[in-house]
Amino acid sequence: MSSVAIGIFDGVHRGHQQILAEAAKHGPVTVLTFDPHPTSIFAPERTPSALVSLEDRILLLKENGATEVVVLPFTKSFAAKSPKDFIEEVLVKQLGATHVTVGANFTFGHKAAGKVEYLIEHAHGFEVSSVRLEENRGSAISSTRIRTLIVDGDIERANQLLTRFFYLKGPVIHGEARGRTIGYPTANLELADNATVPADGVYAGWLSVGDNRWQAAISVGTNPTFPGVRGRQVEAYAIDQIGLDLYDQEAKLEIGFRLRDTLKFDGLDPLLVQMKQDCIQAKALTA
Repeated sequence: MSSVAIGIFDGVHRGHQQILAEAAKHGPVTVLTFDPHPTSIFAPERTPSALVSLEDRILLLKENGATEVVVLPFTKSFAAKSPKDFIEEVLVKQLGATHVTVGANFTFGHKAAGKVEYLIEHAHGFEVSSVRLEENRGSAISSTRIRTLIVDGDIERANQLLTRFFYLKGPVIHGEARGRTIGYPTANLELADNATVPADGVYAGWLSVGDNRWQAAISVGTNPTFPGVRGRQVEAYAIDQIGLDLYDQEAKLEIGFRLRDTLKFDGLDPLLVQMKQDCIQAKALTA
């Protein structure tokens, strides 16, 4: 038996988990996903930012029940396949599907001509289940909605839909080193160009490097108190940690709670007072 779940699955959010749970009722789950995002082929300027990397998407899919993950390169030639050819060549011949599970708004084939109804009508040797990606109160769950919540700064609501803390990953790079001189050394993350970045502000969360995970106060944006040439940055202060040297190491930054907007202070002293309060609040929230 081959129970196949199909989708982009960016973020592997609660709705995606519903698809995986339904697929698991029909045997070990093979996930069929695609890379890059289809929009990047037809309308690159509208390509959505990523909630997770492809590597992490695969890991999250396996954590949520996938036995195998098949990643098909999404190219113009692949997109040109008719719905009929997609069913016959991919689902039947390549994957040997005996059951297929998709979201209720799933489309496939040339110009997205294939809908769930077409898949059901033209199924060859397999059954089809479609899942409505909704919360209990009926509102839709989608990667697009979660991206909007994150970009708007509503990180707590985004985390609820993800069923985990949203995180960013990247190597720790050198910044302006101002934090080190005022007693709050920060780890500055270099992010992928397509990363989804939260709204400017101060957040509470966790900074992880290797096997270590520290409570952290996180800043996203610029520093208007000390204007300069630096652009928008994501940086984290590991609370109560002294002498950390994290440069060039891969870091994970889980963002749990929004504390406040980015503010401009009248000098260093009021900034330090606020930063102390931020750390106290962040430590309490992440305990």
